[in-house]
Amino acid sequence: MTIKEVEEATKLPRSNIRFYEKEGLVVPERNVSNGYREYSATDVDNIRKIAYLRTLGIPLEIIRELMDGKQSLYRAVKSQAKRLDNQMEDLENARRLCDAMLQDKEIHFSNLDVEHYVPDLQEQWKKSRNIFRMDSAGFLYLWGGMAMWSVLLVVSMITALLSYRHLPPEIPIQWSHGAASSMAGRYVIFLYPAACIVIRYVLRPFIWRWLYTHTVFSDSLADYITNSLCLVAVSVEIFTLLYVHGTVRHITVVLLADTIVLVAVFVAWHSRRHK
Repeated sequence: MTIKEVEEATKLPRSNIRFYEKEGLVVPERNVSNGYREYSATDVDNIRKIAYLRTLGIPLEIIRELMDGKQSLYRAVKSQAKRLDNQMEDLENARRLCDAMLQDKEIHFSNLDVEHYVPDLQEQWKKSRNIFRMDSAGFLYLWGGMAMWSVLLVVSMITALLSYRHLPPEIPIQWSHGAASSMAGRYVIFLYPAACIVIRYVLRPFIWRWLYTHTVFSDSLADYITNSLCLVAVSVEIFTLLYVHGTVRHITVVLLADTIVLVAVFVAWHSRRHK
């Protein structure tokens, strides 16, 4: 089938179909004569299944695992049902309070009496803990963003490129009490930007999968942890260069630099939030 025929068969817009292809969930064959995509009946069936599971709110990462046979559909749906139950409880509580407020025809922010609608504030805050977690997660979104990861990768790559010619044949890769305990060829300096890529595209899915079963903030936390690990890689890279040139001898200097970076990011988020 052509993409137009797939649109008609699945009732989905082309943009969604292309997105599933981009994510590697659907891989149509190419016509050798004209290079056009040719979708099989299996491709169309898979697109319907993917779209259906997405309407249930199941993440693409889980759908990919289902298609690869790494997880059972029953387990995935059961997990999603539990997450939806938690969301429904929060929504029902919010709707009940909205209905109570709408009984008062004239309500304004200036005369809003919260305790009139919620006698037990502590219990209300407890019921709304997911909302408060979202409010306090802004820093995670800023630090864990793709833009921040790109900055770390670029810094690491530029550092490796500019320093390579000036490095000795061997550089330290392990230290003990301020002295190098293990050496390797200077090409190792390029392993640090490579590590950032591996952390983002290989390690992150495993981190995300573990967090998905333990918290509702699997995406933001996975990104935060990923970028933090990349920061460590970049920091060790810079520490290696400083150590080779005799500038620093102890890792505490790097840890201090990491702390300064995290504080700077936090200040930037805080300033942006209060503009």
